[in-house]
Amino acid sequence: MGQQQSAHGHGFNRDKKDDKDKKRRYEPPIPTRVGKKKRRAKGPDAAVKLPHITPHARCRLKLLKAERIKDYLLLEEEFLKNIQIAKPQEERQEEERGKVDDLRGSPMAVGTLEEVIDDTHAIVSTSVGSEHYVTILSFVDKDQLEPGCTVLLNHKTHSVIGVLTDDTDPMVSVMKLEKAPKETYADVGGLDNQIQEIKESVELPLTHPELYEEMGIRPPKGVILYGAPGTGKTLLAKAVANQTSATFLRVVGSELIQKYLGDGPKLVRELFRVAEEHAPSIVFIDEIDAIGTKRYESNSGGEREIQRTMLELLNQLDGFDSRGDVKVFAYIIYFFVIMATNRIETLDPALIRPGRIDRKIEFPLPDEVTIRKIFQIHTSRMTIADNVDFEEFIMAKDDLSGADIKAICTEAGLQALRDRRMKVTHEDFKKARESVLYRKKEGAPSGLYI
Repeated sequence: MGQQQSAHGHGFNRDKKDDKDKKRRYEPPIPTRVGKKKRRAKGPDAAVKLPHITPHARCRLKLLKAERIKDYLLLEEEFLKNIQIAKPQEERQEEERGKVDDLRGSPMAVGTLEEVIDDTHAIVSTSVGSEHYVTILSFVDKDQLEPGCTVLLNHKTHSVIGVLTDDTDPMVSVMKLEKAPKETYADVGGLDNQIQEIKESVELPLTHPELYEEMGIRPPKGVILYGAPGTGKTLLAKAVANQTSATFLRVVGSELIQKYLGDGPKLVRELFRVAEEHAPSIVFIDEIDAIGTKRYESNSGGEREIQRTMLELLNQLDGFDSRGDVKVFAYIIYFFVIMATNRIETLDPALIRPGRIDRKIEFPLPDEVTIRKIFQIHTSRMTIADNVDFEEFIMAKDDLSGADIKAICTEAGLQALRDRRMKVTHEDFKKARESVLYRKKEGAPSGLYI
């Protein structure tokens, strides 16, 4: 019995030990895949090893389906090609232009081409002064690319996407008259000697340059017209431009005075460059005394800028550019300068010396014969009464200019319209003459206002 108890006690102890072993056994945690990448097979064998493919009964059907899809895609491609061919050429060009515009982007920057490296690369400079090594897109016309030209740049990559063919200053474009002036020599009363001189100086070299070549002389480079206001200087310049069918550029001297430093000389260079491009041409600079006055020592920045503008004008009249190379002389390219001023005594001697301004033409106040011709020109289309006697106005010593006579005729017509009449009488001309002289002499005497 004691043995049975002992055996029973040993069995109980063994069960108890097994339970402890079960509790002490280590169980590893379940692995997680968060933050771990799957390892890839490395080595040359893994790169060239073919995947294992198990044949399937439906493989043949899949192949037939893929071939049929390919046939449909080829048919669609051929159909689209035929549509493009059948499209009108204008629509295709419009689509191509749209694609080019997409490549260019918007807005487009403007830069200056400094150097062409090869057909696809160039160096450009922007307005801020920085230089960039950029690419030239394939649709850009390479023949128009030359150092110094203005190019269009993509606003992100700065690639050259176009060339600005007409980079003329807008102010110079306004100076160029698109249509020839309508004034002719018949509209100029009198001034026979002045017309003859300007024909020899400007018109003849433009129409018959071979005469000067046979004589072995050079025609004048420039002509200056001077005289009292209203004596027909601008009118005669327009008549010359009409007679020669030359490009006429008209600029007032005050327009060459610019606000910022260097803009005045730049405008002068641009003016002469446009004149050379549109040769034969005539550059008419009215009121030249605005920039051509005598030089003197001045501490004013504005005065020094005006003097620099005049120096650039002298440089252009000499026939040499800023690089020192001899350019084509004016008599070869038939390019002339006509200046006009009311005060020639105030001009700088270097501006009007021979070689720059070779011919000086004076416009005096009209004499009796000239006044009679001017009255005939301005009254040719007016309805004149029988009692009008122009000799009274012709013989009067009023120092009338051509502009004053035109103003008298216009004022007389307005007097008739004010009285509801279609004919101009002698009394209308008398009132018009008094009105014009009153304004010309700057009003009534001061004693009238006492």
